[in-house]
Amino acid sequence: MRFDTSQSMRLGQQMKLAPRVIQSMEILQMPLAQLEERIEQELESNATLELDEGETDEQALKVERDERERDERADERELDTGDSTDDFERLDRFTETNPDAAENDFDTSAPESSDRFLDRLEHGSYSKSRMAGERDAKTDAMSQAAARSASPAEQLLDQWRLVDVDDVLRAPGELILGFLDDDGLLRTPLEEVLDHASPAVRDPLGDREQALAELERALTAVQLFLEPAGIGARSARECLLLQLDALDDDETWDDDDDKDGLLRVARSIVEDHLDDLMQNRLPKIAEATGQPIDEVKASLSVLKRLSLAPGRRLVTDSPPPISPDAIIEYDDDHDRYIAYLNETRTPNLQINREYALLSKDREMPKRDRDFIKTNLSNAQWLIDAVEQRRKTLLRVINVVLDAQRDFFDEGPQALKPLPMTQVAEELGIHVATVSRAVSEKHLMTPRGVVPLRRFFTGGTVTDEGEEVSWDAVRAALQEVVDGEDKAKPLSDDKLAAALKERGLDIARRTVAKYRAQLGIPSARMRKQF
Repeated sequence: MRFDTSQSMRLGQQMKLAPRVIQSMEILQMPLAQLEERIEQELESNATLELDEGETDEQALKVERDERERDERADERELDTGDSTDDFERLDRFTETNPDAAENDFDTSAPESSDRFLDRLEHGSYSKSRMAGERDAKTDAMSQAAARSASPAEQLLDQWRLVDVDDVLRAPGELILGFLDDDGLLRTPLEEVLDHASPAVRDPLGDREQALAELERALTAVQLFLEPAGIGARSARECLLLQLDALDDDETWDDDDDKDGLLRVARSIVEDHLDDLMQNRLPKIAEATGQPIDEVKASLSVLKRLSLAPGRRLVTDSPPPISPDAIIEYDDDHDRYIAYLNETRTPNLQINREYALLSKDREMPKRDRDFIKTNLSNAQWLIDAVEQRRKTLLRVINVVLDAQRDFFDEGPQALKPLPMTQVAEELGIHVATVSRAVSEKHLMTPRGVVPLRRFFTGGTVTDEGEEVSWDAVRAALQEVVDGEDKAKPLSDDKLAAALKERGLDIARRTVAKYRAQLGIPSARMRKQF
């Protein structure tokens, strides 16, 4: 076999996206909260970018005066034909003999040296507010922000440290807490927990049999003393029974309630008939327990107060609120819906005029001017990208308003199919641009906060030839289920028949799929006795 090397040329075309084009697409796809964070980062790192808070007349006059003085100095340099070398030599000798004076005794109106200017620019110390001695708003906001809340594991560990138990159980209890899952349950057998124990924990417990007994005692203490009730349970049945025991000591019962009777029936159901309860077989439970069906239903109201995930109750962090990117309002005068962007959350940006003038100052070294020009270019690109995002998003929303007018008038059942390709063709842009524009965006409408992507769905055609979206079909299914007789709930076949009467001819398996998406249980689970 022979190997040869050779050179050849091939003509071809390749499409490559410039980094700024990619970044522009990222800006377009960002939700409002993420865009705010991006702008804050750029404001901190780029001193040539600033918020447009409205320029006062005094500030405008000052900038104009500085620009005029700078031009006058430039003209004087052009007219001055004298030898200025001696001046620079005297300045150098003065700096060498008086190094402190070079740093402290300087005229603030004179341009800074290259190194000092770059240092101020890179560290953000050149801003007006910091030079004027004002407080930094970002620092104040961070200092006043709420502290991170303790995690469920930390809360349980803090509780355990305050529990009055034998010292020999302290370390095994902490070991058990480390094996609890997010629901607060212990799904790992104690034998396996013991296998993962360190010698410092395992040796004081004695042999393996005695160590397992001490782990059982520690687990009992965890279940008894830690809150909420049910922490440390090893099964759903044990979790519910622990909470029922805690309800026995609860003082929030109404005086009219038969607490002992309700707890007795509820405990009997959990201990012996939990599978029947999960299948909603209440008559079978009533027959097995010898209790009237009303007593069984009353005991279920007690069980509804319990949780199969008690550890979730320790989570206090609420999800962040949704910030709508645009607001939709009805215009009575013209009988139409209008959209405007939520500008209160997106600050207006502008180029710092002082840095823009410094970039043209010939007195500054070229390296410094190039550095400022690079930052000015980055700042201008961000301003253009944010403005392009606003225009594209508003254009897409206006098309949605025209295509989905019936939704705003009548509700979700009036949604129509709206492919993204249709919007892209109407606006003359790529379908990928439409997809990025609607990604994670929300609208504040007269019918509540709605994801923008919800308006872009496929659909079907009714018997009358009218196009309806799949979201409209799901809304119709929810309405049929809400209006059914709960004593005789409709099966999937009957739900499909009810939708067909409304002109929506869909298969039974499609009904089952949409029912699962809506969180609607099966007919047997929806039955009420």
